[in-house]
Amino acid sequence: MGAVGAGIHGPADNSDDFSRVVRCLRGLLFARRGDKLRRVISFVIPTLNERRTIETTLQSLSGYSGPHEIIVSDGNSKDGTVEVCRKYTDTVIVYTKPARQTIAMARNMGAAAATGDYLVFVDADVVIPDIDRFFDQAHQAFRAERGLVALTCRYQVSSEAARPVDRVFFTMLGLQFLLLNNILRIGAAGGEFQMIKADAFRKVDGFNESLAAAEDMDLFQRLSKIGRTRFVKNLTVYHTGRRAHAVGWPKLVWEWFSNTMSVWLFKRSASKEWKEIR
Repeated sequence: MGAVGAGIHGPADNSDDFSRVVRCLRGLLFARRGDKLRRVISFVIPTLNERRTIETTLQSLSGYSGPHEIIVSDGNSKDGTVEVCRKYTDTVIVYTKPARQTIAMARNMGAAAATGDYLVFVDADVVIPDIDRFFDQAHQAFRAERGLVALTCRYQVSSEAARPVDRVFFTMLGLQFLLLNNILRIGAAGGEFQMIKADAFRKVDGFNESLAAAEDMDLFQRLSKIGRTRFVKNLTVYHTGRRAHAVGWPKLVWEWFSNTMSVWLFKRSASKEWKEIR
């Protein structure tokens, strides 16, 4: 069951009173038989000229049978991305200002329109196989651990695009997330998948829009100060691996490392711009 309504809209009304009323009505709409409520998921996908991959991602997310809404936050694409998204999404928000939009801005604009209990941020080339089982386990993780405010999972390149080296580096990334979230408790995640309690996201004021890169690591670090973040190793999402394949693993690892350290130490990203790769 998806959310009600579809189309292209401008930036959402951020009125707190309006948002509370909408969330209340959605909770009643998606109530289970009996006393329990089904928790609504808001999928938020930032896009910029993603026509080649976005339809597969939207088809994957649309397969979720639980209560949900799909929100695309578009950076003013010129390749027909928005037209593709209209077939699948509840809301498409298009950024039209002349200044370049950061991905943090795009995610925040999508989150501002969301009405769900959980915000799930994914990139525009991500696929989640067996999506109902995936989110059953994700919900179970939140129920099992009081104080858990956000989780991430394993990332792997889809079989049709994978190279042998991809599994090595993404396995290492997963070990890093395991260390930083589950052991050191200082938070870490990538843009491929983040599932966050909506109230916790708002409590830390969402993504830092001034960051061109490592905004995801920064967010999880701040979330770890108000609750627990966790890496769930038995959950996996798949993507195209396009950035690693385009720039090469050595350069990408250096960009990840330098931006993360700069954000953690100086509250600014090392990269001035996260270049578009399609």
